[in-house]
Amino acid sequence: MRATLIERPQKRPGNPRFSSGPCAKRPGFRLDGLRGAPLGRSHRSDIGREKLRTALDQSREILGIPDSHRIAILPGSDTGAFEAAMWNLLGPRPLEVLVWDEFGARWAEDAAQQLGLEPEIRRVPYGDIVDLAAVNWDRDVCFTWNGTASGVRIPESAEIPAGRGGLVLCDATSAAFAMDLPWERLDAVTFSWQKVLGGEAAHGMLVLSPRAVARLESHRPRWPVPRLFRLTRDGHLIDGIFRDETINTPSMLCVEDYLQALCWAREIGGLPALVARAEGNARTVWEFCESRDWIENLARDSATRSTTSVCLRLVDARIRDSRAFVQNLTARLESEGVAFDIGAYRHAPPGLRIWCGATVEKADVEALLPWIEWAYESEIAALR
Repeated sequence: MRATLIERPQKRPGNPRFSSGPCAKRPGFRLDGLRGAPLGRSHRSDIGREKLRTALDQSREILGIPDSHRIAILPGSDTGAFEAAMWNLLGPRPLEVLVWDEFGARWAEDAAQQLGLEPEIRRVPYGDIVDLAAVNWDRDVCFTWNGTASGVRIPESAEIPAGRGGLVLCDATSAAFAMDLPWERLDAVTFSWQKVLGGEAAHGMLVLSPRAVARLESHRPRWPVPRLFRLTRDGHLIDGIFRDETINTPSMLCVEDYLQALCWAREIGGLPALVARAEGNARTVWEFCESRDWIENLARDSATRSTTSVCLRLVDARIRDSRAFVQNLTARLESEGVAFDIGAYRHAPPGLRIWCGATVEKADVEALLPWIEWAYESEIAALR
């Protein structure tokens, strides 16, 4: 391993924002581009309803969501949307929760401790993924498609049975708009605006299949459902929630920003272009790691590597306190103004997490990587 300090890089990322949420705004974003927001107007007004309907319709178009599925805007970001799905849908069947990062662990905890269910929890360490072939799809199943905190995603080769008996609840907040999702095999899918499209926080999306709607209208949960989560009334779906009547008041400024992000996505080529941008960014990081012996992808199986939240770990025997080393490294990068918020999630193993979603420019990823190597070499030199 090299012991000499490399030269300080000269080229800097044009946008040093690599946070995994809220994520970088889309290229060309300007605040004055949001002047069309109906500020000070009711979301129940004609223009408010029109904006909300457009957000739902364009989300369906870009993501390729079948016409048979219902879409709603919910409060509380992806967390609120997924909690709403759990509180309303779970109970009639046995449950499995698949855990390979912090957020899957939260759903397992809520199912067991808040809802009082007795789920079978399939849990693996960070960097691994559960054996999907062992999952009983005749049970209800909850999982994250892409582990934001672990950088581990469902592999493309995975198949969810069409003839499954249970419902599939999928937290797709770091996957929607960056990965192809098999909508016909998923029954409740959630995501937020603040991830791949770089929207503002606090708003979540819930997509329900016909099977999920049938469950909603035939099942009454045995626990109280908070008002912000209620999707039915008197045994029937509250249809307005899935058109233009949100459960609570949305930020029309955030709605406008989301609409502008959807417009940008459509202009660059829709979902295929979004997927390609994320994959290109991630591949740039992977190739950097493959040519160095001190850093590697946290995902052990290359087929499960995330293309959005790329999580890395340092593999250098000279580093005795990995967490302190990473804190110093990321602080050095932030002080240089070349990378903000790229430390691993607080409950994950110490390392780096570089957001590579579609709003990130590949040139910025390419400019960032020499700085990471420089910061690493600088911190190694400081150990001596």
